[in-house]
Amino acid sequence: RPGAVRAVGTACATNPLPLVWPCHRILRSDGGLGGYRGGLEAKRRLLAMESAG
Repeated sequence: RPGAVRAVGTACATNPLPLVWPCHRILRSDGGLGGYRGGLEAKRRLLAMESAG
């Protein structure tokens, strides 16, 4: 929605505790890996390293 840009900008500007979510952790709504600029194999490795700890 084009009008959502203003709402998101206002929320980010006024939020005292910004949330940062690493993009390799974002999955599709169906549970699939989706995309990753570093490649899906890199995304798989990062997720595997995090789950092993």
